Amino acid sequence: MKNYQRLKGLIAASFTPMDAEGKVNLPVIGKYADLMAKSGMTGVFVCGTTGESLSLTVEERKNILEQWVKSADGRFKVIAHVGSDSLFESMDLAKHAYESGADAIAAMAPCFFKPATVKELIAFFAPIAKSAEELPFYYYNMPSMTGVSLPVAEFLVEGKKSIPNLAGTKFTHNNLMEMGECLALNNGEFEVLHGYDEILISGLVFGAEAGVGSTYNYLSDVYLGIMKAMESGDLETARKLQMRSIEVVKIIIKYGGGVRGGKAIMNLIGIDCGSCRLPIAPFSDEEYKSLKEDLMKINFFDKK
Repeated sequence: MKNYQRLKGLIAASFTPMDAEGKVNLPVIGKYADLMAKSGMTGVFVCGTTGESLSLTVEERKNILEQWVKSADGRFKVIAHVGSDSLFESMDLAKHAYESGADAIAAMAPCFFKPATVKELIAFFAPIAKSAEELPFYYYNMPSMTGVSLPVAEFLVEGKKSIPNLAGTKFTHNNLMEMGECLALNNGEFEVLHGYDEILISGLVFGAEAGVGSTYNYLSDVYLGIMKAMESGDLETARKLQMRSIEVVKIIIKYGGGVRGGKAIMNLIGIDCGSCRLPIAPFSDEEYKSLKEDLMKINFFDKK
């Protein structure tokens, strides 16, 4: 890997802006990238779950990544999610990510025909990682979405033998025992990118140094505050800020979760991300009104 550096800080899982017809709206990404730079993000995680990756075409995913790399303009890192149920699509996306100037790649496990063993998972990922062998590769572990729940620590140890650019895992799971095991492997050899926004404090206690989250997009001050408080040993402040995060997460769950509810919040703060692509239902005017009222009750907009 060329110029490999471990990730630290906050990496926003980016939403995919769409227009009224449900088509990708690339021009919005410029304004979006300015917000990420201003918010102090270390990077963005493009076309992951938050970005509705598996609802997009390969061409759309390539265009989105290219626009993010261009709009980032070196101000923060761009990590490309290249996972797909098709091995060859994933390999193509990985190669494109390298050629487009992405800083790293990640891939979730295939979720239709699923690998049944760690060996099968490694066999699937090896040619994908090799397609961008100069970039760090992260296993995007999210069993709640993929249905693949294989031992991540075993994957990291065994996977490194045939995937030289395996850097670690994006750990989107609340199994903190397993997370701790991954962080402790070979004296911290592997990066573990914490992927559960509402329990970031827990990942930091175990030793995680970076997080990837959708709510970082519009709640960056809270999460930066958590990281700063944890670094200085101020647990009381960290706990208060984490509860602030939980307040917001509870609201977005009410409106369909992080992708649907979060995208609506982006629209409310002035980044026109539009609606989600079907089968995720669009927000109604009544829902926007109700969401805004719920957010006002917790003084969400006071910092804007």
